[in-house]
Amino acid sequence: MAVDLLLGLQWGDEGKGKIVDVLTSKYNIIARFQGGPNAGHTLVFNGKKHVLHTIPSGIFHEDTVNVVGNGVVIDPVIFKKELDKLAEQGVDYKKALLISRKAHIILPTHRLLDAASEASKGKAKIGSTLKGIGPTYMDKTGRNGIRVGDIELADWKDKYRSLADKHEDMIKFYNVDIQYNLKELETEFFEAIATLKTLTFIDSEEYLHQSMKSGQTILAEGAQGSLLDIDFGTYPFVTSSNTTAAGACTGLGIAPTQIGEVFGIFKAYTTRVGSGPFPTELFDADGETMAKVGHEFGATTGRPRRCGWLDLVALRYACQINGVTQLIMMKGDVLSGFKTLKVCTAYNYKGEEITHLPFNIEEENVTPIYTEFKGWNEDLTEMTEASQMPKALNDYIDFLEKELEIPITIVSVGPDRKQTIVRQ
Repeated sequence: MAVDLLLGLQWGDEGKGKIVDVLTSKYNIIARFQGGPNAGHTLVFNGKKHVLHTIPSGIFHEDTVNVVGNGVVIDPVIFKKELDKLAEQGVDYKKALLISRKAHIILPTHRLLDAASEASKGKAKIGSTLKGIGPTYMDKTGRNGIRVGDIELADWKDKYRSLADKHEDMIKFYNVDIQYNLKELETEFFEAIATLKTLTFIDSEEYLHQSMKSGQTILAEGAQGSLLDIDFGTYPFVTSSNTTAAGACTGLGIAPTQIGEVFGIFKAYTTRVGSGPFPTELFDADGETMAKVGHEFGATTGRPRRCGWLDLVALRYACQINGVTQLIMMKGDVLSGFKTLKVCTAYNYKGEEITHLPFNIEEENVTPIYTEFKGWNEDLTEMTEASQMPKALNDYIDFLEKELEIPITIVSVGPDRKQTIVRQ
């Protein structure tokens, strides 16, 4: 059996958690392949809102196995808090959750390093979530990191102490005022490690390989968005992992030939959290309306999201580098009530009109070129079938499908799992 992928096509916050939850009934295994607690996957069902950061979004389905892959970085403290919330809701996570031994662990000093690094940048800060993600991936590539499998070994605390001491020396190098009590942080950390050790650790690449051989269906769940990819995103305002389809191969040990459907998720407009270029960003009443109606605040940081019109240049780029086979459009309901909608179909790049994403999209180099569409006033949130959707919305979708040459098979019209329209 091939592994299907689900990933975001913008700057994150596209609604991946909801769609994984919607699709989970079709899969035996949901596997996270990169990122860490900087992700915030929001699920709404039975009138309740649930936010997951590291645990795969299939965890609320009783018969589904959830795998945290080797490409993920785990903060034991945040992970324990997620587990505690699941336990409060009666979820038997020990039966449903498996952890890769090759996943790296975020130490308390990784978070402190993150804060020190960001503080030292001043106005040039990149908008880090300060979760220690970057420093952990740096230790991973620097061959210094501690992995989940290490905590099964007798000498792992010696390894921890050596790395934590090294981090404290690095914090001093930044010469910024970072106040902390490491002993206090370590008490909480080691308590969380004890909880982590009660879970089942696996050699995840072998587990997934055998699962495929036996005919099990697998959905790989990505975090953040393609425009935050360390290689293909708007560098340096990116995350520290590969958020694109290639990241699923390295983050789970899946061969490229084993990839099946690639579900690409995008909002009907565009948002971004933190710093970085954003060609279609709005600073007017339309942008304020999107933010207010769409409740655009980060699920992880709580920071307000910047809002703007749909950027088709960036979206086409994301589709190309991911090999997207099906598109899923989120938050179409947020655009109800706009008299006129705009879609960026090209850039004026240094005086030349282009339709591809260039090396640099800072505002001094790029001006968006828009195509306008008639809006719709209908409330979409109660609609359950494609036949109920207004003509203006269908025209909007038809245009996007024609431009991207990929079918939009699902349209989300609200946060609840029931507010999902299947078109094909």
